[in-house]
Amino acid sequence: MARTRDPMPGRYPVGSGEVELLRDLDRPDGWLLSMEGVPQSYVDLGDPTYLEFSYVQLMADVVDCLPEGPVDAVHVGGGACTVPRYISARRPGSRHIVVEPDAQLVQLVRDQLRLKSVPRLKVRVLDGRSAAAELGDASADLFVLDAFSGATMPVGLATAQYMAEIARILRPAGTLLINVADGRGLPFAKRVVATVAGAFRHVALLAEPGILRGRRFGNVIVAASQVDLPVGPLTRRAAGGLTQARLVAGDDLTKLVAGAPPIRDGDAVLAPVPPPDLFG
Repeated sequence: MARTRDPMPGRYPVGSGEVELLRDLDRPDGWLLSMEGVPQSYVDLGDPTYLEFSYVQLMADVVDCLPEGPVDAVHVGGGACTVPRYISARRPGSRHIVVEPDAQLVQLVRDQLRLKSVPRLKVRVLDGRSAAAELGDASADLFVLDAFSGATMPVGLATAQYMAEIARILRPAGTLLINVADGRGLPFAKRVVATVAGAFRHVALLAEPGILRGRRFGNVIVAASQVDLPVGPLTRRAAGGLTQARLVAGDDLTKLVAGAPPIRDGDAVLAPVPPPDLFG
């Protein structure tokens, strides 16, 4: 049997700029993918259930609290495909559609980070809006929206029109997961939650306490569904994990986002920009 080629650390040109592939000195199969100095993805090729980033751990907490069995998942924002790898390891038989507009980045991940080893995964080289328009009604159990330009979420993927598309794609008991980065006061995240609430009956937000209180810039996870979310198990799991995150739902979430208007196509919205020293 031919030996799988080891990844090569270094800088690589892609369609959206230049990415750097760095080896984790503490884990022999751990690799970090960064763009313009901003960490984008981390994968452990030997153990896809190992998750380095705290916000990815929170996403995994939500996935782990869903009913058992394989899922049909759509992932908008490819990176190194950390979440699809995790789901395939935890839920064998799952199928994935990964949407990533940067063809060169996709090829890099295929060549260097063994993307072909992930079973039942297909990549569509499209932007998130175009890809969603091509997906069938009630065709997915899970929709993961983790798309960034640098450290900023594209506003076009946070609008009411796009959330309506996601609601159409998800099955009646399907779940939406969104990674949102925000800073003091969480003004953008609150608007995203208000927008999601217009398309889904049940919404929850997960974040580390310091981020939730607006003390520092960071990632918050929005989970949504037309059916009840597993709030109790998820609250305990998030609080007991390495991130020690809080879950906000129900009346508490309504109070948190009070007055935040939904985002619609054409709105002039400034997505949050991280402080210049955030990533060293």
